[in-house]
Amino acid sequence: MREIHIEKVQETIEKLCIEANYNLSKDILNRIRKAKEEEIWTLADNILDKIILNSKIAENEKIPICQDTGMTCVFIEIGQDVHIIGGSLEEAINEGIRRGYKNGYLRNSVVKDPIDRINTNDNTPGIIHYEVVPGDTLKIIVSPKGFGSENMSQIKMLKPSDGIEGVKDFIIKVVKEAGPNPCPPMVVGVGIGGTFEKAAYLSKKALLRPIDSKNENEYYSNLEEELLIKINELGIGPQGFGGKTTALGVNIETYPTHIAGLPVAVNISCHATRHKEAIL
Repeated sequence: MREIHIEKVQETIEKLCIEANYNLSKDILNRIRKAKEEEIWTLADNILDKIILNSKIAENEKIPICQDTGMTCVFIEIGQDVHIIGGSLEEAINEGIRRGYKNGYLRNSVVKDPIDRINTNDNTPGIIHYEVVPGDTLKIIVSPKGFGSENMSQIKMLKPSDGIEGVKDFIIKVVKEAGPNPCPPMVVGVGIGGTFEKAAYLSKKALLRPIDSKNENEYYSNLEEELLIKINELGIGPQGFGGKTTALGVNIETYPTHIAGLPVAVNISCHATRHKEAIL
């Protein structure tokens, strides 16, 4: 049994909150640069150039990529041979978020009650997902999610008879309705299967996968590529001004489901698609 003290968890969460908000992931930056090289529409090319410049300024001056520093989603993979000592793991995670947003000068965007709308003033609580895995390590992924893109996400309980064409049509419909609102070029996370809540979780988790990776299943890998082509043919383009690149990537995750169901969730993310990880 390996022991990990909560202070180490707090320090790690604090660091990841800041890094995720300051630094654009390399896979995203590389895809944006490639999109710029392929763009023929002058305005779209200019916008992509500004996005690249913005990322450089954020990294060099240690300031957020975007003013919306998000609601902090934390994915925890805890080894079954790990014992957390010194206090509550969940309290440690939220303390790390609290420190990260204070010391990183990140905007506090969380309200205590969805109706009363009173700000908690420290960006807690976070949205925390736990998964118990074999081993004696603790993997932490911090993903700040802005709501300009989160608000564009949708879920639908399709009928099995809707089939793959129904799935494709729904995904394309969600992106089309999102239009310029999620600050495209966007990344599209898709969850297929499971139950209502599982599909939504899968779509969010799909956004953690590098966009230069593919689904391990060849069928879904091909579907990712097909959907990316169709989405980019919509012509929404960077910031909605037209162009060849509406989406940087489409990531799909799946799970077994009930014989009577075909849940599909689409989690839209802005071009930044922020996430950083560490293993303790």
